[in-house]
Amino acid sequence: MSREAEKMNKIIALAKNRGFIFPGSDIYGGLANSYDFGPLGSELKKNIKDLWWKTFVRDRKDIVGIDANIIMNPKIWEASGHIDSFTDPLVEDKKTHVRYRADHLLEDAEINASGMTLEEMGKIIGKKGIKSPDGNELTTPKQFNLMFKTFMGPVEDKDSIVHLRPETAQAMFVDFAEVLRTSRKSIPFGIAQIGKAFRNEITTGNFIFRLREFEQMEIEYFIAPPKSKKDWEKHFNNWLEEIRKWLDLVGIDRKLIKEVDVPESERAHYSERTVDIEFEYPFGQKELYGLAYRTNYDLSQHEKSSGKSLKYKDLESGEEYIPHVIEPSMGVERTILAILVSSYKEEKVKGETRVVLALPKTIAPFKVAVLPLSKKEELQKLSEDIRADLSKSFVTDYDETQSIGKRYRRQDEIGTPFCVTVDFDSLEDKMVTVRDRDSMKQERVAIDELESYLKEKLS
Repeated sequence: MSREAEKMNKIIALAKNRGFIFPGSDIYGGLANSYDFGPLGSELKKNIKDLWWKTFVRDRKDIVGIDANIIMNPKIWEASGHIDSFTDPLVEDKKTHVRYRADHLLEDAEINASGMTLEEMGKIIGKKGIKSPDGNELTTPKQFNLMFKTFMGPVEDKDSIVHLRPETAQAMFVDFAEVLRTSRKSIPFGIAQIGKAFRNEITTGNFIFRLREFEQMEIEYFIAPPKSKKDWEKHFNNWLEEIRKWLDLVGIDRKLIKEVDVPESERAHYSERTVDIEFEYPFGQKELYGLAYRTNYDLSQHEKSSGKSLKYKDLESGEEYIPHVIEPSMGVERTILAILVSSYKEEKVKGETRVVLALPKTIAPFKVAVLPLSKKEELQKLSEDIRADLSKSFVTDYDETQSIGKRYRRQDEIGTPFCVTVDFDSLEDKMVTVRDRDSMKQERVAIDELESYLKEKLS
């Protein structure tokens, strides 16, 4: 097993054993590529989303947020092009009837399928004699729509078909006029949203990297129609820098980041420029985030399809126009995976291996753990009083099982920045020992100064 595969297996094991991420529906044999976030994982996930919202919405005066429905009017997906073009090229095993991505099978055969038509892929598959993973003949490639389909109402017919949204972006476009009216923002400004999206991916895998149900953190940033390339590039480059700052904020290793300009042949038809922010996962370099200049395609399509005006009127010049859009898009689960990969460390301490999840303090599930040195009643009572006081300011863990050394290791593994040990001297001198996760240094701190001490360290 390669070092990269071994590291990935260790991260997956830690995530399961410490309550970050569990296989979904596990007692019933699971559901393909479905994962649930446990007690620590849900805290980590919430901290990341809260930090994103604070960074890109609350701390800025030019961005507002919405929370839109997952199921929307089907006409939205027709106007946006998702009904016709949100597809993958699939082939089917003639014996097992299992479907596979044609482009992925070609890539496995070291053939670059970028920009190929269905016909071209089919010819190469036939010419090269490419078979299914089970060794069987394949059908010719066909397009497969990735949207999950369901029915609304009591009758299941074509008039009641609706889809689970495959992205959060379209709600921000169809709500543009209402957001503009109620927020009274001026161009340039943005609309942000965090929410679930669903894609019926044929090829999933690599833990939480590619899921059928996932969360997105997206912004549609509206700008005036550019008079030159320089006008929109200014905003595009500003957002590229904001993404770089965000990577540092959540502790994603910048040495593992590659910024890839997507060639025209691989970009969405509406995109004038797209940069993929790719990350070197243990299983290879893959997309983490995306930044796209979508021109005015989306608002134009929805204005045309709905018959409702989605123009912006400049109050100073009186000019009316359909804004153009810069879109930074970030996946929550991919962010978590990149953070876990970046934060996972193994160190040798006195001949033993110490596993540390060196999470940034802002997103660590627990900020502090209170550890009584023993289960003696008088220590338990003092420790519980300290925990109750600290819990008013910090998310606090309490652990009194096993040796103090094993409890330190457990807190290291889940990324807790500080441990507070309450010992028998604490009963007399009213002081506790505070241990730093990263340096393992210990400092004696007065109990009545503990909260302010930790606030300074965690700020």
